[in-house]
Amino acid sequence: MPLVPYALTRPFLFGLDPEHAHELTLNSIARLQNTPAQCLWSQSRISDPLQLAGLKFPNRIGLAAGLDKNGRCIDGLGAMGFGFIEVGTVTPKGQPGNDRPRIFRLPKAQALINRLGFNNEGLDSFLANVQRAHSFRAAGGLLGLNIGKNAATPIENAVDDYLLGLDGVFPHADYITVNISSPNTKNLRALQSDEALDALLSRLQERKLKLEAGSGRKVPMFVKIAPDLDEGQVGVIAKTLRGNGIDGVIATNTTISRDAVKGLPHADEAGGLSGRPVFEASNRVIVQLRAALGNGYPIIGVGGVLSGADARAKLAAGADLVQIYTGLIYKGPALVRECAAAMTAA
Repeated sequence: MPLVPYALTRPFLFGLDPEHAHELTLNSIARLQNTPAQCLWSQSRISDPLQLAGLKFPNRIGLAAGLDKNGRCIDGLGAMGFGFIEVGTVTPKGQPGNDRPRIFRLPKAQALINRLGFNNEGLDSFLANVQRAHSFRAAGGLLGLNIGKNAATPIENAVDDYLLGLDGVFPHADYITVNISSPNTKNLRALQSDEALDALLSRLQERKLKLEAGSGRKVPMFVKIAPDLDEGQVGVIAKTLRGNGIDGVIATNTTISRDAVKGLPHADEAGGLSGRPVFEASNRVIVQLRAALGNGYPIIGVGGVLSGADARAKLAAGADLVQIYTGLIYKGPALVRECAAAMTAA
């Protein structure tokens, strides 16, 4: 267990502006990771190995992209007991994202709203950080690298940014995630439509196969989709994923729906809503994906996991692996072990 219980630090962090608390936490982890001070939050990893998409995952609990956009804290976050860590979303060029304030807590709903907008330092800085990380992967942890497009890139040229991202991250990733579902980059979710998705994924898969042939190593590619899709749209996406030979899918990103948080402070803020309110919507999409894709197709479930029971519910819906993000903000590192332990019994 961590040396300092999260129950002692959360009141301090929740007393700060959400983005300030986020930056303070990441800066501290980046500075103290791989030092004796890492015992403040580290805990042993539960062993529950799973072979999926050609990779051996040490256990079924991972960190979702978005928490560590620049890949600065891979080793420190991995010390919380994750089997896999996903960092990014990274864009080819650094960009500041949207104006502040852009993160809002909704504690009564155990939720967050963010409209960060792919704020990151760019691909070169990201890759330098990834290459500096060592202890998490040396201990068997797997690393996913999540790519997106710059806000200034017209949507009709989006494929160019994704190809740049793919070329950059390929040598360093255990798996790659294509993020087409953030609500905070204008028109990005249009890439989930039938023709646009097929055009994007066919180009990315063609490039990935060339990179694999040239390097002699296979790197699975996943696509991250939104929860705000109907069954017909999910079916089209499933067909397009299979048709282009994509290795797996991550369901889901944040939601633009506010039905579950009406009347709460900050509920009307623009951005993606995460945490408890997205749990059911995410599970619904997972169920539909599993029905459309059949058994054996890799699905990573994410959205609203705040307990071990929630993680097991993702598996019951059809996910193979589970990621957390907002739950970590509300529950702290102990949630990682709780979820990993719960899934060993699933």
